[in-house]
Amino acid sequence: MRKAMFLITICGWLVGGGAVQVRGGEKMNLGAGAAVTRVFNVRDYGAVGDDKTDNTVAFSACLKAVIEAGGGRMYLPAGVYRGQINIPAITGANWIALEIVGESQPPPIWGTIGTHTLLNNNTIIKGLSTSKGTAVISANPAPGNNQDFSSVYVVVKDLEVRTYDDPQINGIDLQRAQQCRVENVVINTGVYNVQATKPTHGTKGLITPAINNGALTVLRNVIVTGYHTGILVNEHTDGDNINLGSNINGLEFVFAHHASRFGRVCAQRCTHAIAVTGKHGFSIEQLDIEIAGPGQTDSNNKWQATAYDINDPNNLGIADINYWVVEGNVGAVEKFARNGGSSIQARRIGSAPAGNKRTGE
Repeated sequence: MRKAMFLITICGWLVGGGAVQVRGGEKMNLGAGAAVTRVFNVRDYGAVGDDKTDNTVAFSACLKAVIEAGGGRMYLPAGVYRGQINIPAITGANWIALEIVGESQPPPIWGTIGTHTLLNNNTIIKGLSTSKGTAVISANPAPGNNQDFSSVYVVVKDLEVRTYDDPQINGIDLQRAQQCRVENVVINTGVYNVQATKPTHGTKGLITPAINNGALTVLRNVIVTGYHTGILVNEHTDGDNINLGSNINGLEFVFAHHASRFGRVCAQRCTHAIAVTGKHGFSIEQLDIEIAGPGQTDSNNKWQATAYDINDPNNLGIADINYWVVEGNVGAVEKFARNGGSSIQARRIGSAPAGNKRTGE
C-alpha cells in the first residue's frame, strides 16, 4: 500500500477491498469496487485549531497539495481555525473537484428571541480580516480562462464559517468558481443573530457561482445570519432547507439567464425576505417568514423589523412563491408587504391561485 500522498483521486477510480490510509491517520474500510476520495488533513500542513493561530499559509499549502493531486478533500478536524481559505485560480479545459469538509455537522444556534452563546465544539473557520471584498472562503478568478472563471467544482460541507459583528468581509465567495455544492454549513458573524448589529458594509454571507450558462449551485441545510445579504443568488441555483436570520436581504436575486429554484426557505427578522436587483426567474415552494412582533426589537436590532417581504422596486423578478407569515408574540398572520414585484406571483399557503376561485365559490 502506498503512502497517503499517493491515494486514489477524487475522480472515483475503483480500488479493491481492505483499509485505505488517508492523510492524518484516518482509515476507510472499503469493499471490493468501492471508490475513495483522496483526503488531505490541514493539520499535516501546519494548521492549528486553537482560535489563536493564523492558518492562512497552512490552508494554502494544503490546497496546493490537493490541486497538484488533481483534486480531493481538504479535511479540517474539530477546532477553531483562524485565517482564510483562498482557492487559487485553476485553468484548463478539465475541471477538478475540491472539497472543504469539517469533522461533523455544526449545531444550528439561531432564532428570533433570547440570547445564546455560540459554541466552539465543531469545525469553525474564523475570518477576522478587514480587507473589504475578501471572504473567509473564496475562489480566485482565472484571467483568460473561460470568461475568467476558475476550472473548479467546490464542495463546502459540515463546517461553520464565522466573521465578526458588522463584518467588512464576506463569508463564502464562490462567484468565480465553475460550480459548487454547499451542505450542512452555518455562516454567521460570531454573535447570536438577534443581537447582530446592522450590517453597514454591504457584505454577503454566501455568493454563488455566476458564470454565464455554466453555473450550477446546490445548497442544502444552509444557515446565514448577520450580513447585508444572506445569499447572493446567481443562475442555476437549487436550494432547500435554507434559513436566513437577521440579514437586511435574505435572498438577493441578481441578473441571470437561467432560473433558480428553492424548496423551503425560512427568512426570519430580515429587513427584506426577498430582494431582486436583476432580471431573474425563480420559484420558492415554501417561504416561511417570521417578522418581529410587539416588544421584540430594541434600539440595537430595530433594523430587523421587516420592511418588505418582497423588495423588487424595478419589477425585475419573474417568480412563483408560496408563503406563510408568522408575527412574533402573535402567531400566523395574513400580512405580506411588497415593493414592486409586478411579475412575482405570491400566494399565501392555502389560498386560491390569483385569478382563480375555489370550487363552489
